[in-house]
Amino acid sequence: MTKKGQALSVLIVSTLAFTVCFMVWMMFGVIGIPIKKALDLNATQFGLLTATPVLTGSLVRVPLGIWTDKYGGRIVMTLLMAATVPAIWMMSYATEYWHFLVIGLFVGLAGGSFSVGTPYVARWFPKAQQGFAMGVYGAGNSGAAVNKFVAPALLVAFGWTMVPQVYAAIMLGTVIIFWLFSHSDPAHLVPSNVRFVDQLKALKDPRVLKYCQYYSIVFGGYVALSLWMVQYYVGEYGLDIRAAALLAACFSLPGGVLRAIGGWLSDKYGAHSVTWWVLWVSWICLFLLSYPQTHFTIVTVEGPKTFDIGLNVYAFTGLMFVLGIAWAFGKASVFKYISNDYPANIGTISGIVGLAGGLGGFVLPIMFGALLDLTGIRSSAFMLMYGVVWVSLIWMYFTEVRRTPLMDGTSAAQS
Repeated sequence: MTKKGQALSVLIVSTLAFTVCFMVWMMFGVIGIPIKKALDLNATQFGLLTATPVLTGSLVRVPLGIWTDKYGGRIVMTLLMAATVPAIWMMSYATEYWHFLVIGLFVGLAGGSFSVGTPYVARWFPKAQQGFAMGVYGAGNSGAAVNKFVAPALLVAFGWTMVPQVYAAIMLGTVIIFWLFSHSDPAHLVPSNVRFVDQLKALKDPRVLKYCQYYSIVFGGYVALSLWMVQYYVGEYGLDIRAAALLAACFSLPGGVLRAIGGWLSDKYGAHSVTWWVLWVSWICLFLLSYPQTHFTIVTVEGPKTFDIGLNVYAFTGLMFVLGIAWAFGKASVFKYISNDYPANIGTISGIVGLAGGLGGFVLPIMFGALLDLTGIRSSAFMLMYGVVWVSLIWMYFTEVRRTPLMDGTSAAQS
């Protein structure tokens, strides 16, 4: 097989592997609902339940990125996926809350696959195509949407315990397919004696911190809302779990699939331009999504009149669809920043930024649950995200926009 053919084969099977890993990683977003009912969990406990797999998937990203640089993506990805199969299967036998939390930590290893595949795929392509290649691979995020199609069907037909059993079988099959059709190139290995602690020193670079902040929104927010949306639709609009999952997929699907287009746009227009517009679109959508269902009465000359303000299910889903598209582009543009600024160290930096994004996906569902328990307002989840986007917009304006050359060749900082 030619080098180009190997690169294409690697891209296809890596994207498949990442899709399955993400599907497994997001499993609690659907099966967590009957578990919540069976165990009588409050919103904070439900948030912790859904977020637990995200924690380990995030923490292992940095060492996995380092190992990928050192040993190659093929062997690391294969071993990682194989290690999750027993834990996924055991999930169907859990009965207590702590069982789910502990097993969820091991299932969460699947989430670390992103920082393996990103440098593995990128090194098979020339620099001008890396944004697109990483975007195609990142489209595996659509596994969150696949989960919303597959899990509810299995849950309704056979009960929630069938979901982890089927997912374990799918993961095992994916391990075999990946090993048979992936390739390795010794030239892609980066010999390194640098320790894990030394790699974290990259966090002293303000650019890395900024990319971590961006990614905690476009990826961390995506993960958190993918886990949160099914139960949000059930609680806010009274839908059954299948209809709720279908509408929630309107956010998850474009948030994954369109990442490849975000990579292409980042290659063509630059990471800065794409990220800047992504943050503004996010700001507008989250502002509208934050407004709670409101009933208020005004005293008029004709007597009191009551008005209702709030998003119906169609407007809400439309805004979530737009938000999913924006974040798909943003996930790709952040990694274009990384491939531009750290070409020799993609694995490590992508691991650190991926860790930050994953930790965002872990912390946010817990905060969503705590805010819901505290305020009783479901849209408080979007209020929180709105505030986080504000921070990023201000940070980006002062560090990038004011230094960006204008059409006449001067900079905004000088004008």
